[in-house]
Amino acid sequence: MSEAADKVRLGPSWKNALVAEFETGYMKRLRAFLVQEKQARRAVYPRGDRIFAALDATPLEAVKVVIIGQDPYHGPGQAHGLCFSVPPGVPAPPSLVNIFQEINVDMADDDVPCGRNGGTVPAGRTCLAPWARQGVLLLNSVLTVAAGRAGSHQGRGWETFTDRVVETINRQREHVVFLLWGSYAQKKGAVVDSNRHFVLTAPHPSPLSAHRGFFGCRHFSRANAYLVEHDILPINWFDVA
Repeated sequence: MSEAADKVRLGPSWKNALVAEFETGYMKRLRAFLVQEKQARRAVYPRGDRIFAALDATPLEAVKVVIIGQDPYHGPGQAHGLCFSVPPGVPAPPSLVNIFQEINVDMADDDVPCGRNGGTVPAGRTCLAPWARQGVLLLNSVLTVAAGRAGSHQGRGWETFTDRVVETINRQREHVVFLLWGSYAQKKGAVVDSNRHFVLTAPHPSPLSAHRGFFGCRHFSRANAYLVEHDILPINWFDVA
């Protein structure tokens, strides 16, 4: 294990799969950039021990579903390392509100067993960590952002690292569901072999695009149906914190 990889808080399955990445030139430059940001006392989200939270919460061997976001929320208290998710008690951003709306409609009459909790996402819940524990990898393409500056850490190397994550899942796992919302996620997932995995695409759940096909896509029930078809325990999409 390399010294750089050894310092990263990351589960063993991911660390073993990605160990070579931590010694590449792009990752060394990325680390230097983040150190520079810290020394300049610029706020970066999420905090350091949450940067790899998505991978840490969902081991490689446990991945059933992959959801790809773009970069972390840039408002105070929002980002905690899981795409689309915010910590408990933080108001749900608009895209997350729309995700929950689609779940409530999609799963209302679904007959695939998923441990539904009354047929709706509980009011006031905003944290998707329970999904991660069930095997939903909530992966942003870029894992850090400067406070108040959306997209500010794009092009620094994170995209290459998360490409390796997607490639690793594609190569080492079978029967994983990829939920690719919006053109950015769809480009990121273009490497996925649809003969070995189930790829679902739709517009992004943002209020700017959700009405162009995210609403009504039924990705949550379709994902569960595919998992059940392959003897994999489905996701309880109503389990949020």
